[in-house]
Amino acid sequence: MINKINKNSKRVQRHIKLRHDLAGTTARPRLCVYRSLNHIYAQIIDDTKGVTLVACNTTQKEVADAVKNMTNKEQAKYVGEQIAVLAKKKKITEVVFDRGGYLYTGRVKELADGARAGGLKF
Repeated sequence: MINKINKNSKRVQRHIKLRHDLAGTTARPRLCVYRSLNHIYAQIIDDTKGVTLVACNTTQKEVADAVKNMTNKEQAKYVGEQIAVLAKKKKITEVVFDRGGYLYTGRVKELADGARAGGLKF
């Protein structure tokens, strides 16, 4: 019998391994990315306090209206730009990028590029 590889469990293992060396501080919080089949989520987290400082995703009403006719990559870039705008309002300029166990390509890369274009430094 052929066993099918569970890709999500492999991603979770990669994320745990990645998080071993990566943590968000008050000076440099963590920009965490999660992508589902249809949506993309980004949040900036201060791990020392255990608090989410800023969050943005494609399920929010104002973002969903803006990204209605965009491709997935364009949506990810828009979310990255919006998270940068929200971070600037909270006076956050530098973050640590947590790709969530995903490969740095496609939607994850576009979100990072959008955040950089918005003014965040990784």
